[in-house]
Amino acid sequence: MHSQTIRFIRRGELVSLGNVPPARTLLEVLREDLGCTGTKEGCGEGDCGACTVVLGEAVDGRLQYRAVNSCIKLAHSVDGLAVWTVEDLAGPDGTLHPAQEAMVRCHGSQCGFCTPGFVMSLFGVYQNYVCQGKPVTRELAQSALSGNLCRCTGYRPILDAAVEMAAVPKVGVDEAKVLAQLAQLRGSHEAAGYMAPDSLDELLSLRAAHPDAQVVAGCTDVGLWVTKQHREFAQVLDVTRARELRRIEQHPSHIVIGAAVSLSDAYDALVQDRPQLRSFAERFAGLPVRNAGTLGGNVANGSPIGDSMPLLIARGARIVLLRQGGQRELPLEDFYTGYRRNVLAPDELVGSVLVPRPQPGELLRAYKISKRFEDDISAVCLVIRMELEAGRVASIGIGAGGVAATPVRARQAEAALLGQPWTEDTARAAAEALRAEFQPISDMRASAAYRQQVLGNLVQRFWLESQGARGINLERIAIGEVAA
Repeated sequence: MHSQTIRFIRRGELVSLGNVPPARTLLEVLREDLGCTGTKEGCGEGDCGACTVVLGEAVDGRLQYRAVNSCIKLAHSVDGLAVWTVEDLAGPDGTLHPAQEAMVRCHGSQCGFCTPGFVMSLFGVYQNYVCQGKPVTRELAQSALSGNLCRCTGYRPILDAAVEMAAVPKVGVDEAKVLAQLAQLRGSHEAAGYMAPDSLDELLSLRAAHPDAQVVAGCTDVGLWVTKQHREFAQVLDVTRARELRRIEQHPSHIVIGAAVSLSDAYDALVQDRPQLRSFAERFAGLPVRNAGTLGGNVANGSPIGDSMPLLIARGARIVLLRQGGQRELPLEDFYTGYRRNVLAPDELVGSVLVPRPQPGELLRAYKISKRFEDDISAVCLVIRMELEAGRVASIGIGAGGVAATPVRARQAEAALLGQPWTEDTARAAAEALRAEFQPISDMRASAAYRQQVLGNLVQRFWLESQGARGINLERIAIGEVAA
């Protein structure tokens, strides 16, 4: 029987903890086992950011820093990594780290409960930008802090602090030392009940041998089962260490995104091909969630309000399912069979997502409708991809979320558009077809009638934007213009 020990680097030293159950969260280990009470629990579901810590991992010979939510991160998932908490930043003589000093100078803290999380997100920015000689702009700061909520300061002084960090005397991490320590911990992690193999062959072998094990990736959803439903898992199979699933491959006709690629990296790759998706990518979730979650996990989870799937469906993406000795490939929309149900066999895993590259003249828009503009779950998500030839719709793909039991392809609305002249009348007819195609439910995010109305309205917005209209989307409005 394997032990339940996890090992990671903290404060330049090896931390080894035994008897850690598979479903124990990183936040519980930090606060209860290590006494790191500076890391706070606010929401327990990865929304508020009070529990933010920074993980360090060796990637291509460099140390990669990622801010994550420790409240929904399983403790065993950090085995072999470096971990920083807010207690680790100040110098031995008490000198504040630039992220902390900037918060003091800019009066970025009031009640202080959320402050450790903000400081850790700022630490991640500091290491990834300031220490690399890159500027920290206000826009970058707003994106980097999108997963941290504060009820006191109004954010302005915190954004000031993000920019101010570069003006404080520089403090760096001894990366060579950390990389050397991480090299000694490298390899698969297999504790009692928690399996995290570093090769695809071993992963598929374990999947075949343990079909009832709970598969996890970033745990941005499974973590809620632990914190909110108090579920326990006898066995956990972590896919994120398999080297083959962490790759992004560029091909002339498509991109292959491995199932264990983080949402941050996956959307970066998609935005490179389609810059108009940048705002949509940043609104998917706060940065700590995007850093922890994976595209494959989002797809496999199959939430009807997940934002990745409508985009991928509209673009004609296909997924590859793997098992020992074979694989199969299918359109993403054919993967789902019902609410949180799919065609995966007990010994299969999602292996990769194949996303076609854009065609010349492609029109693509992704719309997310939610109560908050940032860091919120969609009431409706609609993505439309269109190609025109001689003024007629030659190709069309429409993916929708929040309107059915699964992410769906709007086939009836597509049929109303395909081959038709792209005119205002055609857009109006497609809007009505889309409203009639689905029977959404009413819930806390929106009523059924609202969702149906919005679906059609978004088609009208797509028509207007295709004709060059501006100022009809919040994403295109600058705060300065509104203030003026």
